[in-house]
Amino acid sequence: MMWQIRQQYEVVHPDEAYGNHPTFFTMKINHGGFFSKFPGRRYLNGKVSHVDLIDADELSMHENRWNDATTWCKEIDFYSEHGTSNLNTYLMSPHASKVRIEQLPDDFLIEPTNVHSSKGKKQLLIQWAGKGLDHASNLGQGSGLDNEVNDLDDASGLEHGTILGQGSCLNDASGFGAITEDQCDEFDPFWGDEAFPNVAGDQDADEDHYSVEEDDTADSDYFMDEDDCIVEDVVVEMRNMDVDMNMDVDEAALDLSDEDSCSDDGDPDFKMRKRLRNVRLENSKQQQSKVHFYVGQAFGSRDEVKKMIKLHAIETRRDLAIVKNDLKRVRAVCRGKIPTFYSDVGCSSGGKQEKKTSCPWVVHISTSEKDESWVVKTFVDTHKCIQPRKIKLCTVSFLAQELVETIKPNPSIPVKAVQDHFQKRYQQTFSTMKCFRAKQMAELEVRGDYEQQYGRLRDYVMELQKTNEGTTVKLDVVSDPNHASPTRKFKRIYICLGALKKGFKAGLRDILGLDGTFMKGPFPGQLLTAVGVDANNGTYPLAYAVVEAETRNSWEWFLEYLGDDLDLGRRSNFTFISDRQKGIIPAIEKLYPNAEHRFCVRHIQENMKQKWKGKAFEDHVWKCAKATTIPLFDKFMEEFKAFNDKAHGWLKQIPPQHWSRAHFSGRSHCDVLLNNMCEVFNRRLIDARDQPIITALEYIREYLMKRITNVGKMIAKSEGPLTPKATDLFKDIQTEAAQQIVLWNGDHEYQVSGSLREQHVVNAQNKSCTCRKWELTGIPCKHAVAAIWFMAENGGNVGSPEMWVHPCYWLDTWKAVYSFTINPITGMDMWPKSSCPTTLTPPLHHKQIGRPKKKRKKSVDELSQPVVKGGKLSRVGKTVTCLKCKKKGHNSRTCKGQV
Repeated sequence: MMWQIRQQYEVVHPDEAYGNHPTFFTMKINHGGFFSKFPGRRYLNGKVSHVDLIDADELSMHENRWNDATTWCKEIDFYSEHGTSNLNTYLMSPHASKVRIEQLPDDFLIEPTNVHSSKGKKQLLIQWAGKGLDHASNLGQGSGLDNEVNDLDDASGLEHGTILGQGSCLNDASGFGAITEDQCDEFDPFWGDEAFPNVAGDQDADEDHYSVEEDDTADSDYFMDEDDCIVEDVVVEMRNMDVDMNMDVDEAALDLSDEDSCSDDGDPDFKMRKRLRNVRLENSKQQQSKVHFYVGQAFGSRDEVKKMIKLHAIETRRDLAIVKNDLKRVRAVCRGKIPTFYSDVGCSSGGKQEKKTSCPWVVHISTSEKDESWVVKTFVDTHKCIQPRKIKLCTVSFLAQELVETIKPNPSIPVKAVQDHFQKRYQQTFSTMKCFRAKQMAELEVRGDYEQQYGRLRDYVMELQKTNEGTTVKLDVVSDPNHASPTRKFKRIYICLGALKKGFKAGLRDILGLDGTFMKGPFPGQLLTAVGVDANNGTYPLAYAVVEAETRNSWEWFLEYLGDDLDLGRRSNFTFISDRQKGIIPAIEKLYPNAEHRFCVRHIQENMKQKWKGKAFEDHVWKCAKATTIPLFDKFMEEFKAFNDKAHGWLKQIPPQHWSRAHFSGRSHCDVLLNNMCEVFNRRLIDARDQPIITALEYIREYLMKRITNVGKMIAKSEGPLTPKATDLFKDIQTEAAQQIVLWNGDHEYQVSGSLREQHVVNAQNKSCTCRKWELTGIPCKHAVAAIWFMAENGGNVGSPEMWVHPCYWLDTWKAVYSFTINPITGMDMWPKSSCPTTLTPPLHHKQIGRPKKKRKKSVDELSQPVVKGGKLSRVGKTVTCLKCKKKGHNSRTCKGQV
């Protein structure tokens, strides 16, 4: 809508002119004057101008106060004063501002008319504190309204009846030169004359005076649209980002120009439709933050109507109720409580009779005769009731839908935070249980239903194999004696993605860590994982499975399919590392008897702590495990026997080929003693283990897909023949090799000696050393590096020392491993349908008594860790000893001479 400056002798009655436009008002501007001092506050030496056809919805300055003023005022008086005012500007921003606004009292006197402001008007003071504008005489430099109405042509360059609006500006304003279109777009009334930087005709102006501050937050009058804020340098988690493409189309934004060109010949309802269209266009300018009804408003379905009524009740805090709800109509009324009134009429005994009244608010929506749309036929937007603190239409399902977008990025949000969020947003009272149920429903919407996802598991398998070539998926169900049963209970699922299978074979390191961790949902089970080691000594997950329990049968089932993917046979010299779980040990012995099976030393140490605790026992165990030669291992075992014979006997019962490097083979080029690769991978899957079956499997696949991408970025930044981790290890080895002394036998062997009577023999042809570190890791030890340097000094063609490192540590090998990527899959609605005649159902589960446990059980080592409080070790859990009687369980103060 365009603004218009009223002509000099034109008379306009705003109350009559704006009857059909409730948001329009007139601005009466008193300018060019100043305020007198107390007593008898007056506005002196001012001029008056009027600006009509101003729409409050399009005015950007303090919109909340314009809307409040224009609801009952059709003409607002403004008083402009430059410089510093003596008024109490209680609405002024706490920061340095260019403009401030204040409402004046109704009895304020105006000069030169000295007429009290009439009822129905609102008087506001606007003061510009512009630089260099200290007196009213300077007003003409920044305003085009400082002269009388009949002098507007000369003062401001605006003729009578000039239209102002979006895209217009004060051309050739007094005190300014020619203003360009770009400067018009940058004009801001809050900045006064500083809104036009580098204005033509004022080139000698102070540069600082006409510069606009770069920091928007420094000005209290800076407004930003919250829906269009741009945040820089923010990392976005794409996995939790969902784009809703079903945008609601505003009817006012549609192009209805074709209707204007339509002929009304033969259509008696043409005028009525045209009027209805105009009403819709005018009412579309209502505040978008509030749900608003208006007569003639159209809806697509009855569900949309009821949703609109619910939103209106919640946002306006009214107790609305749907009293009619059928296929043709929907009627809603307000059942809010109205203040009680008493009257003496009709009460002969002198008592008071109560008047029973109801709130007049009502909306009636019914179907249209010509189409299937629902149109608002009756709407009375008047309330006499009191806004309650509880709205019946604010149901748990509504709160759950509002909470979905919050739950996605923050699934662990506490119920108390949800309750506070809803109470602040809707200004209502919500019980803790209602918020808890809403959170549960929102979580169910985000992660899916536990039982229903088992029915789509076959479809997921087909989609996964279709998009990822070479992927192996094995699905096992519980056998049913009734073969005609339409359902089968889920038992196990094994997944090995094709990209991971190819990448592992390209890594040249035949070692896998095996471990299992528990699931946390209503249908708990075990998640089995197989994780390898890449060229940078990082984890490389290969396969995973969800089984009913960690038993021998389940491990045999898992390892059998794992061997098929890796082409392993009974005579394969593969290396596995795991804990000493009872089911996995016989499973490996049965399927791969020639494989090397290592035990995690940490689990051995924890088992020992059940009888023998202390750092001394730990040191002896680790010295034996880290020994790389059998003589050194036997030496450390004898020392352990001398320290504690019983502990030594317990450790000796475990075959050393399972836990000591001295008995390891060098086939895997890895000397790890801990199953950390599985522990790290399981820690990354904590959030997936309490999800439904498909959601959990998708979480794992997405994590692996993103991990390959992230490692690929690291590879692109790496340089050199070796991977970054191998480069660091080899540098440390070269530092130690500089202290070695080399003697050559004239053939392929070298005698290398160092400090502390350490002496070993290096065979350059076999790439071995008697310390066995080169054989175990594939990286030349310090003795081998010293021998390589000796060969180079004596004319040998040995090349770079890095070339003696096994290819499994080369950067090219690392690139080859992560060159195979995991492909994304489509949404559940686009998955192929399985042709299997049976439907999967959840496995049987006996619910345990009490609250389900989600935290893992702590080991003996973790429970025995000392607690430090205030710089001292805590004595919680320790048994005290009496200093008098030497008995345990009490101290000397409470001792009673117990015998």
